Amino acid sequence: MLTIRQDIPEGLLSLKSHELYKQLDGPTLFQLPGRRSPPIFISVLLHGNEPVGWNAIRDILYRYQNRELPRALSLFVGNVEAARYHQRHLEHQPDFNRIWQFDTGQSMGNTDSMPEYRMAQQVYETMEKRGLFACVDVHNNTGLNPHYACVNKLETSFLHLAVLFGRTVIYFTRPQGVLSLAFSKLAPSVTLECGQPDNPRGEAHAIEYLTACLNLAEIPAHEVAKNDIELFHTVAVVRVAPGITVGFQEDELDLRLIDNIDHLNFRELPFNTLIGWQKNENALVLRTADEQDQEVSDRYFHLDGNALRISRPVMPSMLTRNIQVIHQDCLCYLMERLT
Repeated sequence: MLTIRQDIPEGLLSLKSHELYKQLDGPTLFQLPGRRSPPIFISVLLHGNEPVGWNAIRDILYRYQNRELPRALSLFVGNVEAARYHQRHLEHQPDFNRIWQFDTGQSMGNTDSMPEYRMAQQVYETMEKRGLFACVDVHNNTGLNPHYACVNKLETSFLHLAVLFGRTVIYFTRPQGVLSLAFSKLAPSVTLECGQPDNPRGEAHAIEYLTACLNLAEIPAHEVAKNDIELFHTVAVVRVAPGITVGFQEDELDLRLIDNIDHLNFRELPFNTLIGWQKNENALVLRTADEQDQEVSDRYFHLDGNALRISRPVMPSMLTRNIQVIHQDCLCYLMERLT
């Protein structure tokens, strides 16, 4: 289901993300020449409701229509079908940022036959053969979060690529199957989180960052100065148990969250912080997995009557009021400060 092109078709750069289906049949890898090589790999629209990456790269490509790019560019445009409907992914699709898990000799079980997984492997193998300068995967998010970069390795080159975007950097190794984790085996890789889709600051920040990356001759080899980085480690992912109803106002919900839940993002929450209320006062409806995929909900949450509260100081990210995203992905991630 992958198309590989050596050019940008006429009129493509005038299209918004939800209009790309008019010219692209599906996931497309553009291999564009530039003054320096190897190429930088930039991924956009892994989630169809996160247009910032496409908006940023089309602005850059428009400005370079009649001149050479400073570095060769491999541009992957992901879930065109979901973007048409402004959805993270469609019901019949897997999440396009969970399909990049294909270690040699390991079976993906019943996912082996899914075209999206085969497509992801084709993209990866194509870039593995071509060689890579760096990888940047560009995203929006749904809650109130600052702009930040994520890395999957605590290596100097990865951290330099991250702090070029900003001081706030998150290190994570779960969930598996994300693009940056796969590409971290090939080159320094980062995931950019550029805030909510309707905020123009995210697009401006992404344009500035991607332009800087295209103009990099090399990634610095010296250590990142401690004053230039705030580094956090994602220690757990929090999901809602299957079949549980979630919301904010209705009395009959299995889990009613506090109204301003996303205001808790990137705040170091003290013990006993209120998260919401459960109908079931006997057992947690949350499912929290640590980096070893062990269930650790009791370590981070407890019930006080029907009130759901934090059990230890922790910092959440990606808390959102979007119920669909909570069910499709997760309620939040939990982080601890490294530096």
